[in-house]
Amino acid sequence: MTHLKTVLAASVAAAALSACAPQDMFGPYGDAASARPAPAAQAEAPPPSREGLAAGVHDAGSAAWNLELVTNHPTPEGFSATAIIEGGSGTASAYQDDGAGEGGESEDAQSERRRRLFDVLALANSDLAFSGDVVFMGSFHGVNAFDVSDPASPEHVLSLVCPGGQGDVSVHANLLFMSVEENRARIDCGGGGVEGEVSEERFRGVRIFDISDLQSPRQVAAVQTCRGSHTHTLVPHPSDPDTLYVYVQGTGSVRSGEELEICSGGSPDENPDTALYSIDVIEVPLAAPETAHIVNRPRIFADRETGEIAGLWQAVESGEGGGPRSGTTNHCHDITVYPEFGLAAGACSGNGILLDITDPVNPARIAEVFDPAMAYWHSATFSNDAQKIVFTDEWGGGLGARCRAWDPVNWGANVIVSVQGEELVQHAYFKIPNEQTEQENCVAHNGSLIPVPGRDLFVQSWYQGGISVMDFTDPDNPVEIAYFDRGPVHAEELYLAGHWSAYWHNGHIYASEIVRGLDVLTLTPSVLLSQAEIEAAALVTFEEANPQVQRHFEWPAEPVVARAYLDQLERSGTVSARLLARAGEEVARWQEGAPREARLARLSADLEAQAAATGGRDAERLSELARVLREAD
Repeated sequence: MTHLKTVLAASVAAAALSACAPQDMFGPYGDAASARPAPAAQAEAPPPSREGLAAGVHDAGSAAWNLELVTNHPTPEGFSATAIIEGGSGTASAYQDDGAGEGGESEDAQSERRRRLFDVLALANSDLAFSGDVVFMGSFHGVNAFDVSDPASPEHVLSLVCPGGQGDVSVHANLLFMSVEENRARIDCGGGGVEGEVSEERFRGVRIFDISDLQSPRQVAAVQTCRGSHTHTLVPHPSDPDTLYVYVQGTGSVRSGEELEICSGGSPDENPDTALYSIDVIEVPLAAPETAHIVNRPRIFADRETGEIAGLWQAVESGEGGGPRSGTTNHCHDITVYPEFGLAAGACSGNGILLDITDPVNPARIAEVFDPAMAYWHSATFSNDAQKIVFTDEWGGGLGARCRAWDPVNWGANVIVSVQGEELVQHAYFKIPNEQTEQENCVAHNGSLIPVPGRDLFVQSWYQGGISVMDFTDPDNPVEIAYFDRGPVHAEELYLAGHWSAYWHNGHIYASEIVRGLDVLTLTPSVLLSQAEIEAAALVTFEEANPQVQRHFEWPAEPVVARAYLDQLERSGTVSARLLARAGEEVARWQEGAPREARLARLSADLEAQAAATGGRDAERLSELARVLREAD
């Protein structure tokens, strides 16, 4: 919180300074002509349509705009659902949440379609985690790993069979964490399932594997929880590097107390100890991960005044205000932590929430937001300065076609909120164009920031809607600047397929395709994103990267970073062409290895003065450009 308040105070101070500064501060090189803003960049032609792409698992048609598929590594043998999909008809219409599409079909046919859906789901690829050059891809059937030291040619290096869904993964040093939620999962990772409502063989919770020997992973802990683990989040200890915490988001039914003693369900009125309305916090001593255990089950949805644990949204029979039905807030689907700011954003069924995690064992809710257009608050991503959050809505649970021409553009979309003190203030929605077919499940899903300095860019998966890059620098006017999309996996039937996650990592975009495997993509320059901006983003690298764990971006003082800011200032058209030309000349000399230090110093001072006379994001860009030039060597 302290850090957040500092950031907000700095923004207010910058705004005040801007209001007081003179409006014509172009230094000794300024004149009347140079005071005119540089022309804004010419708008790019409209993007190609996604409509009419041919169907197929590995031979589907595709469309791309400012985003290029580098390669695809098919799902490894033993994990692939290709044969199920290509083998015959039908699945998912029986699973659309409106119940449509089953008319006239026999019970046997419906049963067969359901069986096939579960067969595909049982092999679905899920989330990604990164450790150096190794990408771990979770699955409802286990884990696969790929060496991407050459991103254009991923090498499959591990298949670990351990069914139980949904298999979301994280990695820290030599430990691999896996979420397990289904009743069929066994403690021993066996594939035979578990019989009966109560069994000592059943496992639902978080597995921990020692991956010191990647060819021979060894399960060292399996922490049971009451609702299993749909997703999880690694949370560092604020001062002890030898201790790690795991937030566990369980969304399933509460298991019997006969199977796990700490568990009991029911409403809070009937059972104040209910396992609903909480998350689990696991403590992991890194020197002894086998001793990992639950240390808290905080009531983060409690009413601040009354203390009632069911303090947030309670579902009603029909959508409020004409929106889809929002689920009761008794769990979180995702919690994204931002340790540098001591904050976390929770996407929690019927609400989006903001948490103070400076004490990770006892997260405290700061603020919450509700929107009747949001059916299911699914995931959350902060902007780099932690002043905005992109929440996604998984309307239909990811199994339904929700990007058809007649679907509302604010359902199943992103919604952008800003953090204003201790309030979350809603801004605009963003959804990809409704150009998908009845055979394509499509809704907003997982993604990450792309570290382009001076802008807020978010790459994101949309299931069979493909991958999209959204610019939400202006939270009231988010726009798409790139996409990649394939046709449906089947021409006539809707199957669970498409991109589960899409993340930027060390210069490329990696995406887990539920059926097709691992995709590697790269951005291509355009009038909406320059080559310098792409190269500046590639300067930000991390040894580890995990879902729902944000790392703060910082850019080195390099010529290409300065060039990226200049490209943005030229695109916005708010700064004089003369000043931009002068800056461009000095940056070019620096890039050629011949910086003129005295001129760079004067230019830096003039840019700071211009920043004081400029409002909005361009003031920040000018100030950051000035910093980069000051630090040039």
